[in-house]
Amino acid sequence: MKRIIFTLVVALISTATVLAKDLRVAVFKVTKMHCENCEKKITNNNRFEKGVKDITTDLETKVVTVTYDADKNTVANIQAGFKKINYEAELVKESKKEEEK
Repeated sequence: MKRIIFTLVVALISTATVLAKDLRVAVFKVTKMHCENCEKKITNNNRFEKGVKDITTDLETKVVTVTYDADKNTVANIQAGFKKINYEAELVKESKKEEEK
């Protein structure tokens, strides 16, 4: 019985930890992004940055939106990830991700 209660407590704590992530959304202007290959390069390379959960690109507006865990990464580090692949990413805005219901 004690083992079952312990297992349930551990499961609840683990669930609470998962739900407590500080997810943020950062929107960047990437003026050198001019074709589908640029989009692929940005998406494929930056998705491996620590804490990055999602990346979307809009070629027409040259905007890249990155959803990331602020406990694991920062805007400056994400911008450095762009720089590693020779793109400048200017932060347009950053906000806390709204919880999905």
